[in-house]
Amino acid sequence: MLVSVIVPNYNYARSLPLCLDAIRAQTYSPLEVVVVDDGSTDDSVRIAEAAGVTVISNPGNKGPSVARNRGAEWASGEILFFVDSDGALEPDAVANAVALLEADPALGAVCGIEDAEPLIRDSWVEEYRGLQRHYWSIASEGDVSFVFSAMFAIRAEVFAEIGPFNPRLRWTEEVDYGHRLVQRYRMRSTSAVAGRFDHDDKFRVLARKLFHRVRSRIPVYARKRKFANGYETPSRAYSSLAALLAVVTLPLALLGPAWLAVPGALLATSLACDARMFRFVLSRRGARFAAYFVGLHFLVNLVIAGGVVTGIAQWLVSRRFRRLYAVVPPEPVQAGQ
Repeated sequence: MLVSVIVPNYNYARSLPLCLDAIRAQTYSPLEVVVVDDGSTDDSVRIAEAAGVTVISNPGNKGPSVARNRGAEWASGEILFFVDSDGALEPDAVANAVALLEADPALGAVCGIEDAEPLIRDSWVEEYRGLQRHYWSIASEGDVSFVFSAMFAIRAEVFAEIGPFNPRLRWTEEVDYGHRLVQRYRMRSTSAVAGRFDHDDKFRVLARKLFHRVRSRIPVYARKRKFANGYETPSRAYSSLAALLAVVTLPLALLGPAWLAVPGALLATSLACDARMFRFVLSRRGARFAAYFVGLHFLVNLVIAGGVVTGIAQWLVSRRFRRLYAVVPPEPVQAGQ
């Protein structure tokens, strides 16, 4: 059974060689590799061409949805395995994904779990992100309702049936695709499919990404009125809300020192909601890094809460925003075309 490994790429010349080396090291065969370059301005295209893989170039940056769709249009494999160009798969990732899909016809897609260690070590921000994503992923292992698009496998016939990623979505295409997929199939997140990723190494870049991802999820939550199975859990939402309220209520201290108990209690609530993750980090990296992790995660919670507040405000005033996920995607693509 031929597997098409589709690698969407935008300006990841630094990690792309590691990504392609990891694909070549897969224990599964046969494979075809398709790199879809999304208008990179770095050396990505030359690196991909030198690696001897098929390279498709978009005229300008169109977003990850368009890049994945173009790769699926070209691919001829019976299974499509998507991996972002900042990731390096474990050698048995493709083989394990194929085995899981073959064993269960009701399983529409298999999503991987990111390793706690970053692919390239650049900063403590990056190491924070690796541990945070890893913990959230392993805590969500099992059936999920939105696709972890950085590393997942899907049958080509299922992709053709569900249709392509919505090209209008740049921040939350995985939420939309997963929602459509689980109407007909199960989707599983599993540690049997694993890889390391080169996460954002600057807080401002990470904060911007998180803010827009959260803001763009509001129309989904408003319509479904429940959290997705996966990263978004009630305890994590309460942690972000409590962090925001802790900051908002700080001015109460002007009424007297006793009023500091209010933001203090809210801060304690926020930390308690993530206590298991903090213990996990402490066991992995020790007290010094764990203290850094807790502080940075508090800032991340504020960013998440800010994205929620902004998204709610945008949902209230913008009909177009409320219909963000109502946009009908193009007709389904057929594998091999």
